[in-house]
Parts: sequence; C-alpha cells; structure tokens
Amino acid sequence: MSRVYPFDDAATARAVIDENGTLAEWNEGARQLLGHPAEEVVGRPAALLLAGDVTPRAPVGARWDGTLELRHRDGRAIRVWLLAHHSTAHEERPGHWLVVCPLDGGGPPTPEDPLTTAALTQSPCAIAVYDEQLRLRRVNDAMAEVIGLPEERIQGLRITEIGGKPESADLERNMLQVLASGRPLDVQTYMRTGGEDRAHAWLARMAPVTDVTGRVRGVSLAAHDFTENYLSRERLQLVNAASVRIGSTLDVTRTAQELADVCVPALADLVTVDLLDPPEHGGDLPARLSAPVTLRRIAHQSVLPGVPEAVLKPGHTEVYPASSPQADSLTAGHTIVASVTAGELDQWLSWNKLRGERAREFGVHSSMSVPIQARGTTLGVAVFRRHRRLDPFSPDDVLLAEEITARAAVCIDNARRYSRERETALALQRSLLPRTLPRTAALQAASRYLPAARAGVGGDWFDVIPLSGLRVAMVVGDVVGHGVQASATMGRLRTAVRTLADIDLAPDELLTHLDDLVLRLSAEQGGEGSPGEVGATCLYAVYDPVSRRCTLARAGHPPPVLLRPGHRPQRLDLPAGPPLGLGGLPFESAEVTLPEGTVLAMFTDGLITSRHRDPDTGRRLLHEALAAYSDSLDETCDRILHALLPSGGAADDVALLLARTQGLPPTRVASWDIPADPALVAPIRKQAVAQLDVWNLSMAAFTAELVVSELVTNAIRYGAHPIRLRLIHDTTTLICEVSDSSHTAPHLRRAKTWDEGGRGLLLVAQLTQRWGTRHTAEGKTIWAELSLFEDDVP
Repeated sequence: MSRVYPFDDAATARAVIDENGTLAEWNEGARQLLGHPAEEVVGRPAALLLAGDVTPRAPVGARWDGTLELRHRDGRAIRVWLLAHHSTAHEERPGHWLVVCPLDGGGPPTPEDPLTTAALTQSPCAIAVYDEQLRLRRVNDAMAEVIGLPEERIQGLRITEIGGKPESADLERNMLQVLASGRPLDVQTYMRTGGEDRAHAWLARMAPVTDVTGRVRGVSLAAHDFTENYLSRERLQLVNAASVRIGSTLDVTRTAQELADVCVPALADLVTVDLLDPPEHGGDLPARLSAPVTLRRIAHQSVLPGVPEAVLKPGHTEVYPASSPQADSLTAGHTIVASVTAGELDQWLSWNKLRGERAREFGVHSSMSVPIQARGTTLGVAVFRRHRRLDPFSPDDVLLAEEITARAAVCIDNARRYSRERETALALQRSLLPRTLPRTAALQAASRYLPAARAGVGGDWFDVIPLSGLRVAMVVGDVVGHGVQASATMGRLRTAVRTLADIDLAPDELLTHLDDLVLRLSAEQGGEGSPGEVGATCLYAVYDPVSRRCTLARAGHPPPVLLRPGHRPQRLDLPAGPPLGLGGLPFESAEVTLPEGTVLAMFTDGLITSRHRDPDTGRRLLHEALAAYSDSLDETCDRILHALLPSGGAADDVALLLARTQGLPPTRVASWDIPADPALVAPIRKQAVAQLDVWNLSMAAFTAELVVSELVTNAIRYGAHPIRLRLIHDTTTLICEVSDSSHTAPHLRRAKTWDEGGRGLLLVAQLTQRWGTRHTAEGKTIWAELSLFEDDVP
C-alpha cells in the first residue's frame, strides 16, 4: 500500500517576496508564526512586517540567512531566524525570494529515538537523517559543512527548503520513494550546495531508517563527493565523442563545425573556429606567424540559439592584433587561458567596442585559445569561452581542449589536402576532356561531365573523333579509382584512343591495343614484381553517314541506349568484353544500322549505379528521360542528369555523351569500278570531272582530276583487283577514295631528280588538306580530302 504524501504545510513558515519587495505568497505556517492571515499581507510590502525603524538592505547573492525582529499581528516584536533563497526569472515565473522558518524542529533528541542514533556525528561522510515527513532531524558535522548552515538552524526543514534548487526537489522525490518502498536508493547529481563555491558531483545514498519493530521511521542520506571521477568520465566521454563525431566528412567547414558542436556545452558555452586562408597560388601555409593575423571564421557554436555572442559571422575574415587571444596563441604556438575578471582581456575588448559590449552583455568571464596544428603546420585557432558556467577553465580543461583540437586539426588538415588534391584533379580532368565537340556531317553531339560529390575526381572521359570518309568515332571510358592518378591515366588513355583512331583501327582492334596499354601502365605503377591496379572500361563506336551503319565494341562498359525515330529507347545488346587491363581476352564488334535522326546515348556507370537503387532502376529512369527527347540534345542531357542524380551530387563521376545521327544523301556519293588497264585511267578522270560538274564543283575539278589520276594509277600499279573509286561531296570537303584488295600500305617518299616515278603520293599530299590509308576486311582504302574553299587550299 502506497504512503500518503507526508508533508505538513503548516510545519514551516514560508513566504514568497517578488523582486519589488512585495509579498506574493503567505502560507499557514507564516500565519501561525506572526498571526497575519494571507489576505492581509499578500500584495503589500514585506518591509511592513519589520519591527522598529529598521531600513532593510537587499540581500547579496543567491541565499541569505539571519535573525530579524518581526512584528506579530497583536503588536509584539518576535526575533525570528530566516532562511532566504533567490530564484532568477525564467519562462514559468518571474524572479523572487523564498523565505522560510522552521516552526517545529522535532524536539530534543532522546536516546531511544532511532533518528537520533542514526546520525554519526563524527563520520567523515556527510550524513543527514529525515523523519517520516521528510523534515531534517539530525546532520553530522560533515553534512553541516556541505550545507553551509549549522544543524540547529535547519532542523525541521525539508531538503527543498534547505537547498532551494531544482536538484533539491529531485532528491526529495527520491527520498519519498525510499520512505514509501522501504528500499535503499542511490542517486547521482551535479549541483552547487550552499557551502560550496562551485558545483560538485554527488552520489546520494538513501536508506530507510527503521525502529525495533521494523517500521520505517525516516530516511538517512549519505552524500559522497565523486567530482574527480565524474569529471574524468565526462572528459573520456567527450574525447570518445570527438573521435566519432569529428571528421565524418572530408569537408573543412563541416569538420570545423563538428569541433565546435562537440565542445558545447560539455567544455565551453561558446566555441569559435577561425582558420588561415590557404595561399592563392598553392603551396604551404607559413611556418611562423606574426601579429596581426588575418583569419576566416569557419564555424561557431553556443549554448544560446543563434550564437548571439559572436561578432564575426562564418565566412567573414578579421585581422586580429597582438592583444587578441587568437593572435597571441598563434604567435606563441601554445594554449593561452585568460580571465576577463582579472583584466587580462581588457585591451582586446576595448580594441573592438562591439565585442566588448557583447562580452559584458552575456557575462563572458573566461577565454581559452588553442592553436589548431597538424603535421607541423598551424592551420588556425579554436577559442573557448564561458559565461553560463561560473567556474574558470582549469588545467584539466586545457589538456582536454588540446586533445580534442589536435584530433580535429588532423581531420581539418586531411580535408584541406583532399580539397586541394580534388581541385588539382578536377582541373587536370577538365583540361584533358574536350572543351567543345567537333561539328561533323555525320552527327550532332552534346555531353556532360560531373565529378563525384564526395569520393574525389575520377577518370571518366568522353570524346568525338572525326575520321576519314566523313565517318566519326565516339568513345566513353572510365578509369578505376579517383584522384590525380586516375585523371592522369585517363589522359593517357584518351590520347591513345585518338592515336589509334587516326590509323582507322576497327573498334575491336582498337580495344585490343588499348588493353595492352593498360597492362603496361599497371606494370609501371607496380613495384617489386607486383603489378599495379590500373583498370578501365571503354565503349568505342564508329558511325558512317554514307552507309548509316555503326560499328561498336565495349570492354566491360555499360552498353549504349538507342532512341530510333518513332520508337521507344532500347538497350543495345553488345558483346560485353572484358574490362581493360586483364589481357589475353578477345573483344568483339557488332554492327547496327541507324536511321537518320537516331539518338545514341553513351555513359559511364556512375549515371545509373547508386547506393540507393539498383542498376535496373537506373536504366529505367534513363529510358524514361531519354524518351522525352524533342529536338535539343542539351536539354535532354540536363533532363537525364536531373532524373538520375540526387540533388547533393553523384556518388561517382558521371560522363554522358548524346549523339544524333545524320545520313549523307546518295546523290552526294559517286563510285566507279576501275578496270586493270592503265590506259583507261583517262576515261575515269573524265567521269570524275563530269560528276563534279553535276555537283557544281567545277572550281575543284583541276585538283580533283590530278588526285584521282594519281590514286587510281597507283592502285592499278601496286594494288590488287577489284579496285573501286568513290567521290564523297560534303558541304566543305570533297573526298576521293580508292580501294583495292591489297593489304600493303603505300608510303610517301621523295623521288630523286633522275627517277621516272615516285612522285604521285607526294603530289597528293601537296594538293590536299590531308590524306591517309585505312585497312578494311577486304584490303585497304587510300583517301584524300580537298577543301572546297580557297582559304583552306594548301
């Protein structure tokens, strides 16, 4: 059966006086003491209860006790000992004084009273004994010292009336639980008692006091000061929290904010983090600093919402003079603790009027400046301040702040190094990627490249490469890894692809050569006989606008997506091929016809792969975004990125290339089969000139006739049948191609004066923009391009 709450409100005379000295509350015990009922005194000045012509003085501090002469209702004067507690204003009620006086101390102790025998007066442990109404009966000398009041003055008071703090009310509820249950209870609390100048950590051990019959007659309370253990545990927990919470990302601002967040309110009431700006053109921060020092506010945190104490806002800079805590600690290279009350910061606070006003407004009394140093470099300074906590910074606080700041400094330095490497890699990456895509007769193209949001710049790349015969090559690749090394490898592979594309290798052959290059790069990066870890994927395609056929091959890369006119997007089924760098495995090409206006989407896996969804979902979103294509490739690129990538950026690099195919009309292509008789070269020249007249290209007829004559004659002499001549008319270029079944490539040489031949290819090289040879499955093709504008004629 639970006990009835045992408090007798009339056992203590209690009154509440507001900040203006007016009585706000008056209980029954106060009426019994002075005879005045509540309705006569509440709302009137408390000074009217003083006997004689005494001018009251306002108490100083949070608690007051003393003997006053008060006037009874019947006119006589009574000397009364009073205990008063001051409560500051808060949201629930305004500031006030609680004044109490015990009316019944419990009477003189008797040897038979169990409450008396329980008080161990000489014990070094602070002990107090409370009766069934939780009113104090006895305290030993140690407890009286903790409370700061003698036993005879506080006998008969409840613990809430003695302490007057929220923690006192919590302890009283726990004592009531012991009184009701008859079972002991241990409670930990952190508070400042009346006899202390600063808060301590207390272990309150409560136990029921019983008589000879076993009946619970009261509660004994033993208080043990375990402040050192408590603070050590708090420091350990703070260090553990710092190791977990600081450095969660490779972002300088986020890391600095985590340092401030961890230390408030556990170590300080206000923490600011200011860092030195890195040099504009790279390099390291200066080894030694001298005042004045320019710092940028990166982060701050306070126990007050909005950090109203701070004068400088994050992102802004300030020049700190020699008298400032920031500059002094940075130039000295160690922590500096200063006290406002001791005048150690007067010069600094007077230098900045607003900062001085803020310090006085919020009651800042202590400052601790800790340099942020990592790997022998000073990065900035963290300043810790206290205004709500009354105790100054102790030597243990200094050690703790230095430990946490040192951990944060390494994380900040790592974040800065990462940011610098990321910026370098990104600059390298963008310099190696094409700034603009070439305009060709075969296709129109648009592209996007987005570096990873957090993982660092990778090795994704794309390219569009014009080839002979108006054909064009498209490539998208992805180097394994991130950082400068991946970007550099990407640059080497992109250069290799361009070189191999210039000699007109088929897609599967090009990937074979590229695979050999990746193997060599891995060997170069390895050491002590162990290969490196260079790897890459690649998709390579060649589109011919004359035949409208596209040949593709891939090396472990995602297949492209096709959007044919009037159809839904579909994934192009290509042989997968192994990733580059495995070596020895074959690659296969596939050929597909693409109607004019077909959109080909090539991309790296960062576009469709995410930690939050599977690749199939990514491909579905890609198809949906591509299906909304109208006429703009750029708008479609943006739509795809918006649909597939999160707002915070992609987890991996993303390269996207969209190409819309264009076909060359048959009327712009003419071809002839060449007989083996050299005497028939003249009629072939005439047919070619006649075709130029049809195309209204008479101004190029003379040069074209010479080129056709030399290429056809060379094929008849040194090639193998069948031989075929083809002319292709572009808007700006005339292309002459002669194909035969021989795989022997011609070479350019300089003929001597008396040589009868050997000048044909040299003449072709002099008359055309460019020329070359490409090998086919049936043999080879020698081609030459003639500009149709005089400014381009060599």
